[in-house]
Amino acid sequence: VQLVESGGGLVQPGGSLRLSCVVSGFPFNTSSVSWYRQAPGKEREWVASITRSNGHTYYTDSVKGRFTISRDNAKQTAYLQMNRLKSRDTAVYSCKVQDLGLGRDYWGQGTQVTVSS
Repeated sequence: VQLVESGGGLVQPGGSLRLSCVVSGFPFNTSSVSWYRQAPGKEREWVASITRSNGHTYYTDSVKGRFTISRDNAKQTAYLQMNRLKSRDTAVYSCKVQDLGLGRDYWGQGTQVTVSS
């Protein structure tokens, strides 16, 4: 199982980025997908999730109205569209899928997002 995130980078406050998470070796459509982030010196924080079947989405309060999570099951890819970025969004962003049968989570290596002028 491999998860590969991309799309991070340096952006000015108020800017946008779109992160991608490509999943291989795993039946993507059987799992919800979540994005997490970890800022330097802080605990990892849940950001957003999308369910496997009906595509319901959930967000932490600090990103509601600014971030949008989506998925393309045919491409085995999840996305995180981030708009109106703030300096406090600076972190390493990682995606996660779950194998409910094995009770195991799979994570990507993360992509760095830096919001700075």
